[in-house]
Amino acid sequence: MNFETYPFEKLNHLLKNISPNDKYAPLSLTIGEPQFNTPYFILEEFKNKATMLNKYPKSSGEEELISSMLEYVKKRFDIPLRATQILSTFGTREVLFNFPQYLLHENEHPLIAYTNPFYQIYEGAAKAVNAHVIHLDLTSANDFKPDVNHEELWNCDLVILNFPNNPTASTLTMEELKKWVKLALKHDFVLLNDECYIDLYTDKPIPSLLNASMEVGNVNFKNILVVNSISKRSSAPGLRSGFIAGDEEILKGYGQYRTYVGCASPLPLQYAAATAWSDDIHVDGFRDNYRKNFEIAQEVLGVEMPTSTFYVWLEVDDELRFTQELFEGYNIKVLPGSFLGRNGIGKGYVRLALVYEESLMREALQRIKKYIDRKENR
Repeated sequence: MNFETYPFEKLNHLLKNISPNDKYAPLSLTIGEPQFNTPYFILEEFKNKATMLNKYPKSSGEEELISSMLEYVKKRFDIPLRATQILSTFGTREVLFNFPQYLLHENEHPLIAYTNPFYQIYEGAAKAVNAHVIHLDLTSANDFKPDVNHEELWNCDLVILNFPNNPTASTLTMEELKKWVKLALKHDFVLLNDECYIDLYTDKPIPSLLNASMEVGNVNFKNILVVNSISKRSSAPGLRSGFIAGDEEILKGYGQYRTYVGCASPLPLQYAAATAWSDDIHVDGFRDNYRKNFEIAQEVLGVEMPTSTFYVWLEVDDELRFTQELFEGYNIKVLPGSFLGRNGIGKGYVRLALVYEESLMREALQRIKKYIDRKENR
């Protein structure tokens, strides 16, 4: 399989011959990895269950973990899922890669559509099943929301959306989500929404694709699936706790497939994750942190505050040159948008991950502003 070089490897290559200005301490706004400490109560549960490393975990997940995930979905989205409508996963990266392989393994000419720019696992999954790809381009012209082409979607087997979106920070309204559910039913494709940023909203809670499915009367979630993760909401990416939920007919077979994949989470991680899924107070704190970071970005860079995520999709003239000169002059790393898209999508943008505490974020954004001002005054 010929996989595309990962964006962060491309960045290392872009900057490899550049010596950064050592007047400044290095700061990286490239990776969507929260830099806040994992809450103590989660660490305490992990420590208390460490002796359980001498036991094999269930592939399907321990009852306590599944119960906490069901409780989370009920509290957050007011949806009472059955246990057959959710599967525990080892984060979401592995499920986004191997689920298309399960779903499409008997399809001779699979067709997958996904948002562009994108999380590169979507592309890797398509390559792994030899699928033809339709890019759902997100641009300023469509407000970074995917346009609908019925002729293309008619032949689709799987459509992967990612809203709230990485990297553009755009969201879909309930009405827009309902439109996509109706399309999945009309054209009979499986619709999966990657909802890993859904709890990082800056104002009002954001609806799930599952909510939209219920709204249009698709109460059994036929053809509808979502994935979610604890990584962003709990500042705990190392716990590798996620889930896939929705159509139980699809999940029944996928659950059996997963017993062969070998992605079961160690028991101490499962119990620590269960405590995290069950608590909302710590998430409120992280949400406040990211909102404050957006306020700083709005103040310093004059960008509009998005409704979700912790990303700024900053428009620039030349994203490669911007990235190189910013690193050389101010010792800050950002990610060129063209590394996250295909066919020219993402060109002219850089992604900033606002994942540090306030003082560091202000320092980083002020350096970026200095560079922009200096560039404009040349």
